[in-house]
Amino acid sequence: MGKILKYIQKREWLFILASLVFVLIQVRLELLLPDYMKEITVLVQTPGSDTKAIWNAGIVMVLCSFGSLLASVGTMYFTARVAAGYSRNVRVRQFENVQSFSLKEISKFSTASLITRATNDVSQVQMGLVMCLHIALKAPITAIWAISKIAGKGFEWTLATGVAVAVLLVTLAIVVSISFPRFMKMQTFTDNLNKVTHENLTGLRVVRAYNAEEYQEQKFEKVNEELTNNNLKVFKMMIILNPGMSLIMNGLGLSIYWIGVYLIESANMMNKIAVFSDMVVFMNYAVQVVMSFMLLSMIFIMIPRAIAAAKRIDEVIATKTTIVGGSKVTTKDVNSVGNDVVFENVSFKYPDGADYALKDINFEAKAGQIVAFIGSTGSGKSTLVNLIPRLFDVTEGRIIIGGVDVRDYELEALRMKFGYVPQTAVMFTGTVNENVGFGQRADREYSSEDIKAALDISQSEEFVSKMLDGKESRIAQGGKNLSGGQKQRLSIARAIARDPKIYIFDDSFSALDYKTERQVRDGLKKVAKDSITFIVAQRIGTIRECDKIVVLNEGLIAGIGTHSELMKNCEVYQEIALSQLSKEELE
Repeated sequence: MGKILKYIQKREWLFILASLVFVLIQVRLELLLPDYMKEITVLVQTPGSDTKAIWNAGIVMVLCSFGSLLASVGTMYFTARVAAGYSRNVRVRQFENVQSFSLKEISKFSTASLITRATNDVSQVQMGLVMCLHIALKAPITAIWAISKIAGKGFEWTLATGVAVAVLLVTLAIVVSISFPRFMKMQTFTDNLNKVTHENLTGLRVVRAYNAEEYQEQKFEKVNEELTNNNLKVFKMMIILNPGMSLIMNGLGLSIYWIGVYLIESANMMNKIAVFSDMVVFMNYAVQVVMSFMLLSMIFIMIPRAIAAAKRIDEVIATKTTIVGGSKVTTKDVNSVGNDVVFENVSFKYPDGADYALKDINFEAKAGQIVAFIGSTGSGKSTLVNLIPRLFDVTEGRIIIGGVDVRDYELEALRMKFGYVPQTAVMFTGTVNENVGFGQRADREYSSEDIKAALDISQSEEFVSKMLDGKESRIAQGGKNLSGGQKQRLSIARAIARDPKIYIFDDSFSALDYKTERQVRDGLKKVAKDSITFIVAQRIGTIRECDKIVVLNEGLIAGIGTHSELMKNCEVYQEIALSQLSKEELE
């Protein structure tokens, strides 16, 4: 429960205090009703009673009931504000924390799990808070107040009520102890269901192309069956509660009346009315006590799920990113720092990896140079370029930009230097303008000229102009309404529009034909002549004109030089080149 409470802010605590005040008013008014009922009972059974007194007592009961209703509305209003405020706070904190995660932290949580934790889990805690703040405040206060009212009214009735409460508590304890582990598993099974659904929807084309619908249905059926079976086992236990509570309630009422019959028969004529009125009052208060515990049983149903959900939410919020910015270079003075990039004895190992993905990497890139990385699949090319903007941190050694270790930059300042195009082109829901003019520039805001120039250089202007609304045309989620080449060109345009000091193209020309690629690279040479350009590529034709080519092999540098130099002295590069082009073409 502490995991829930620690994210409630000061304003929400004031609302909780207001809820408590309204609960006290509500309980007080509800517990006045049996007293007036007793008064009416005595007046009705006493010959010569004033009818006006009976009416007055009845009117007061109506007013108490109406006041209790208003207090209940006030309680629900403030509890709803608390729960909604809590949901807002934890969603914001989850999102902000996930935004700060490095790829190391992201890998701990699946996409489906993070979505479930920000939606379903928060909703579970929100419902749990509403129930707790309304019922958990009201039920104990009502029970204690009612017990104080009936104390001394009759030992036999008190004993019957005590037995009923004890049986109720034992039943609750048994049901909750059996159900709690199932509630803990429920969220995990929901994660699995969301994961399979997400995979199926994002890979729908592949599923259909391979006629794998039946396989996917079986996969979904399996996780769906797990969730269903778990829920059925939980609710089979829970259905015991309602008839069990009714049995205890009715049994208590029967016991009170049965005991009352004997007490009335044994009382003298003068006390019979008093005993009868006490029985009526005791019955009402006893019902209030048992009803309080019945309401608490509803909380015991909600709390296990809320606690499990709160724990999962806290896991995301409490996860600290391992990549923290420095203070030596800030956004204010980032432009005064040079842009030369130096790798000094850099080695890197993935968090769960046994072997180094990169080992003893040493090279230098100066302003105006185009540096390419090539090697076999898994040689560490993408890993290397991801280290430069600190998407991962080096395990050993250091990377220096402008004479300053990248770990001494503010993260925002460091990443303002880059125009980054990942292997898989990423499009966001929005317009073409919003996707190209994405993020922040180091010097100023994006202008329409910046975006137009970026679209021209990336060879995107032609297809964008043919779209229904031009640059204001909507792009679907994930760029579903664009081809692979179009998405890649818009990703390149996004990097160009930022006018960065360092470009990183992580195999970003693979979806382009040779002609378009040539046009894009020619345009880049003009706008990036004072910048450093890093290119990860598989095609020799893409990199043969680069100023420096770094050849990687199993995480080690196999050679550094120009195309002609490597063709003479690097066997690994020669093998790659000859596998793609003939000797005549290479010459």
